[in-house]
Amino acid sequence: MQIIPASFRDLTALRKLEHACFDKDAWSFLDLLAVLTFPEVIRLKAVEDGQMVGFVAGDPRPSEGFAWIATIGVDPHYQRRGIGRAMLRAAEGHLKTPRVRLTVRMSNQGAITLYEQEGYHTVDIWKGYYNDGEDGLVMEKIK
Repeated sequence: MQIIPASFRDLTALRKLEHACFDKDAWSFLDLLAVLTFPEVIRLKAVEDGQMVGFVAGDPRPSEGFAWIATIGVDPHYQRRGIGRAMLRAAEGHLKTPRVRLTVRMSNQGAITLYEQEGYHTVDIWKGYYNDGEDGLVMEKIK
């Protein structure tokens, strides 16, 4: 498995991955186009056997003193292999702010455990954040 920069050429693969990972919360075509083209966004993909099996995007916000992991997902067939952890660490390495934040579904205990193992802690709860009304847990790591 390799973690390498993603680009506009990955749009089709990213759309497929987004729907496999997030279904009802999948980003729109325009959101995916934006994350793959905005110059300041950190975008990395995990590739195995020539296909994208994971994606992470980081949004640096130096004026706010923290960056956001805007999205991170691993194809369900490739989960529990350390790919998500490796992508998270790679994105954090590219983000220069001392603090990094992300949002995760309250029900996604697997991801929450991973983030806690990586040094994240809960700083807020966003009520009704997800499309179906589920709350989002805002987590932060101080590097």
